[in-house]
Amino acid sequence: MSFTHISSGKLIEYLDNGRFICGYVTESQPKRVRLLNQNGRELNLPVSRIVHCSQTSPPAVSDRESLIRLLQDTTEKRHLLMQDIDLEMLWELACTEATDTFDPRFLTELMFGRVADDDRISAFLRSVFKDKLFFKYREGRIQVHSPEKVQQLRNQLEKEAWKKTVILDGAELLRRIDRLEQAAAPFTEQQDEILTLLQNYYLHGSDADQADLVRSILKEAGFNKPHDPFHLLVKAGIWTRNVNLPLLRANLSISFSTEVRQRAEAILQYGSDSLFNDPARVDLTDLATFTIDGATTLDFDDALSIQEQNGNYLVGVHISDVAHYVRPGDPLFQEALNRGTSLYFPEGQVPMLPRHLSQGVCSLIQDETRAAFSHLILLSPEAEVLKVQIVPSIIRVARRLTYENADQMIDSDPELRIFNILRQKLRQRRFAAGALLLPFPDVNIYIDNQGKVHVSLGKTDTPARTIISEMMILANTEAARFVSDRMAPGLFRSQGRITKRFVQGDDDDLFLNTLQRKHLPRSELTTEARPHSGLGVGFYTTVTSPIRRLLDLVMQHQINHLIRRRSVCFTEEMCKDFTSVIARTLAAANSVKQQRHRYWLLKYLEDHIDTYMEALVIETGPKRVNLLLTDILMDIDLPPTRTPLPEPGNRVMVRPVKVDPLDNSFRFDW
Repeated sequence: MSFTHISSGKLIEYLDNGRFICGYVTESQPKRVRLLNQNGRELNLPVSRIVHCSQTSPPAVSDRESLIRLLQDTTEKRHLLMQDIDLEMLWELACTEATDTFDPRFLTELMFGRVADDDRISAFLRSVFKDKLFFKYREGRIQVHSPEKVQQLRNQLEKEAWKKTVILDGAELLRRIDRLEQAAAPFTEQQDEILTLLQNYYLHGSDADQADLVRSILKEAGFNKPHDPFHLLVKAGIWTRNVNLPLLRANLSISFSTEVRQRAEAILQYGSDSLFNDPARVDLTDLATFTIDGATTLDFDDALSIQEQNGNYLVGVHISDVAHYVRPGDPLFQEALNRGTSLYFPEGQVPMLPRHLSQGVCSLIQDETRAAFSHLILLSPEAEVLKVQIVPSIIRVARRLTYENADQMIDSDPELRIFNILRQKLRQRRFAAGALLLPFPDVNIYIDNQGKVHVSLGKTDTPARTIISEMMILANTEAARFVSDRMAPGLFRSQGRITKRFVQGDDDDLFLNTLQRKHLPRSELTTEARPHSGLGVGFYTTVTSPIRRLLDLVMQHQINHLIRRRSVCFTEEMCKDFTSVIARTLAAANSVKQQRHRYWLLKYLEDHIDTYMEALVIETGPKRVNLLLTDILMDIDLPPTRTPLPEPGNRVMVRPVKVDPLDNSFRFDW
């Protein structure tokens, strides 16, 4: 249909924001017309915007008001005629024709069964624009949709209708939750789905599934602030106020599947009698083994024993034999592979293995018979390694000590006294080989029953703690040597040469140790043994925490096969695959731990706004000064606005002026 010759005095219709507007042409130009529309507006309109032009001219009118009333009456008449149009019936008729493109007049006459006048043609066109399911207007012609296209559009309309309903229902749900009219389960299935979408959106933003839908729900409900979804989910009882958001964002498993739990429960039925039927397993239950751990520890990986032999000392580092229960191909091993490590937070832990194992049959609990790997290392009085034997064993822990009571007994207990002497000499040997101790206090975070955060620092270099650390380093070193000497692949930790030294050995200077930590070469995980400069050893791996670390469990399997003279459990290629998996899982786990640790420190600072705190100046630069808060060992940066600028190593007073744990943001002033 062409509208290139529209004369003055004609009624035309055009679209404005999807609405039909009726107008009267007052002046005609080649490509534009001047008109007065039904709303009393005069405008200059491109001819290309005109959808319908009357064939006949309206009766003459004498004044502007009468013309506007005529346009409004025409619009109302044509709108009423739309009620007589059944587009679906017309579409079924049109589908039988040989063509799919028609003149609007033909379809109008087909619809009404009579010669089409201007009003009926307009009513038909209005219907086509209102209901786009069956026909499409295109350059003055009407295109008939195919049945496939109609079905596709129907599906789309249903989806849009569903979406609109979800938006309205979701918005009402959020408003009710905000008003505490519906602040807890049970929710309907649809409400649960909306709240699940809301959780994912808060955690993952635009990357979340159906993020646009959630944004629409929030906008409809009037919640426009970034943390509104968080507060709504807390009010709904879905999340607690201090929910572990980094853990949820990382999508790390926090529970175990039914299959994994059932496998762990089945292992509990084994009992300990079968251990004594293994000819390769040595019965060491007569040894006076003991554990030293924190007072709240529930999973005990390691135990110690010591015996004097001809002036030398046979040190036993006994490690839980997790490999006996968790084997490759087993659902439990796959779970360990997926998790990579246990996660420890101030508010609780997420174990690598189910608690049936980690706190049960695999844990070296006092007075319980347990499978172990015993690293029997003969040391001279000067802590020289004379002989090493690693054997599958059976042990029974005789004593459970905490770090605190072990420190108190260090001079009176014969075994602890010898261990204390040996750990000092072992440490001196490592220092002589270039090791760095870098003692750094533990940051202990405690949340009381009222949710208040308390932070305290604990010494990490007490005699009892260093006995454990030295014996674990010794066992790990000898385990790495054992595998390497047999030319077997494994998982080895190494660290390149330290080129910039600020401290020597066990210097206990917080400033220098912090500075040194910033200038250490990155630790590497490889399939062949290399020196570890920070520890001052030529070989290193970790085997002493198989309950908590996949790496240790893998190495335990490898050592078990070598001891029993079998082919290696894991090939070079498999070990390379493990390095990739461990690097990925540890990176995710460490990120979550660091973020969560920082969250609790920010919660602590939130309660200490405008309170002056001591800070140690670590580094200064043109744009920032890096400091360490000495009470909570947290890094902060301040602009170099203080005059004079403090030198590195100086202690200054700073105060937090704004802290937002949810935003992971804070601001300090000098």
